[in-house]
Amino acid sequence: MKEIHIEQIKKDIEIIEDAIREFIPCEESIVRQKRVRDAMLYSLEAGGKRIRPVLVMEFCRMCGGRPEDAVSAAAAIEMIHTFSLIHDDLPAMDDDDYRRGRKSCHREFDEATAILAGDALSIHAFSVIAKDKRLSLDKRVKLMEILAECAGYKGMIGGQIIDMENEKRDDVDIENLRAMCAGKTGALIRCACRMGCIAAGVDEDIVAKADRYGSCVGLAFQIIDDVLDVTSTTEVLGKPVGSDAASNKTTFATLLGIEKADALAAKLTEEAIGILGQFEGHEFLKDLTQDLLVRIK
Repeated sequence: MKEIHIEQIKKDIEIIEDAIREFIPCEESIVRQKRVRDAMLYSLEAGGKRIRPVLVMEFCRMCGGRPEDAVSAAAAIEMIHTFSLIHDDLPAMDDDDYRRGRKSCHREFDEATAILAGDALSIHAFSVIAKDKRLSLDKRVKLMEILAECAGYKGMIGGQIIDMENEKRDDVDIENLRAMCAGKTGALIRCACRMGCIAAGVDEDIVAKADRYGSCVGLAFQIIDDVLDVTSTTEVLGKPVGSDAASNKTTFATLLGIEKADALAAKLTEEAIGILGQFEGHEFLKDLTQDLLVRIK
């Protein structure tokens, strides 16, 4: 990325991470619940690319809104994403011991605490938006409605169940993979783009364009993830590699091969950048979108 855009994303992430700590304070009144609060923050502060909250803030800014009006939505979507990662790592799901270069939540604490930490984050996210008095009531309701739909059985959780069922199948095709990825990965990325637009107060046709961009980026993101699980190392990724093969998962990398999977991700990225061209001030997101295609982790 260009240096000016690297500095911009650093500022966005700093704002987001400060907000997360503010939204989950260590209060004297919750001393008896400190363990679950610590597990929530342990997972939230594990780092990561913060792509989803950055998309919320940048779409708000690109649509002429005030970035501060998007902070609660940005923090909320990162809480939902983190809840999904905590649960994904559990023995009942992917059974991964490491996430972002350190122990998974259930390994650092215990399985029951990890489940409750994920549950708490999934609920607290909506409280964060509901309490944001900078936003009109209509905006808050719309943001919560979209987040609930994209995180629920029609979106992220629905994609996860398809992914789990695919492990037991040997007839998974490209359309099945697209449907799974549209939910598991794409739903929250689309959600982030739409939430930024809503925070800015733009028309539905603009929200629809952002949604199409998010759909392309979400699918490209998952394809690159699939490729990295084959080509990268645990040290670089900060989580186990080869887990897809170990779980008997059909992925874009295994179904198409590395070369064709990379080509599909590049095509989707090009389409996403084409959509961005319809927005003024899209240079930062164009740079970020291109960077996601060539990422190494």
